[in-house]
Amino acid sequence: MTVTDLRLDHLAVAQRFAADPQAWPVAPRFDASARWYHRLAEADDHEVWLLTWLPGQGTDLHDHGGSAGAFHVFSGTLTEDTVGVAPGSPPRITARELGEGAGRRFGSRHIHRITNRTNRPAISIHAYAPALRTMTRYRIGASGLDVVTVERAGAQW
Repeated sequence: MTVTDLRLDHLAVAQRFAADPQAWPVAPRFDASARWYHRLAEADDHEVWLLTWLPGQGTDLHDHGGSAGAFHVFSGTLTEDTVGVAPGSPPRITARELGEGAGRRFGSRHIHRITNRTNRPAISIHAYAPALRTMTRYRIGASGLDVVTVERAGAQW
């Protein structure tokens, strides 16, 4: 699968992979103990991931280490909580439910969490550019948005 003509549109890349599941190098798997993920493709300027979500599974609040990207819901429904931070104000969480076929682009400073809040499994395709090297995990504390940890590709995931 070539994505040369779509590299600047992360959502188009994710949708292109979603449109051809027969070309995926692995079939989606579901793991009751943790969210399952597998890199579908990596190029010099982007990468594409396949993720599965059982009911109740989700991420912590996190960023993508300066990478921009997008995700496309292949099946099921996911909820994205985004964090808005204004100087002098507490962080604001905004929830958005995305059903099968929906997608979302985000910039390099985007902080969010994704959760499967339904009673059926979900599958999503994520594209990032440049490829993920770090992810910072956050929590909302008394003083606002606090860094919990910074994870590195190849070490923590």
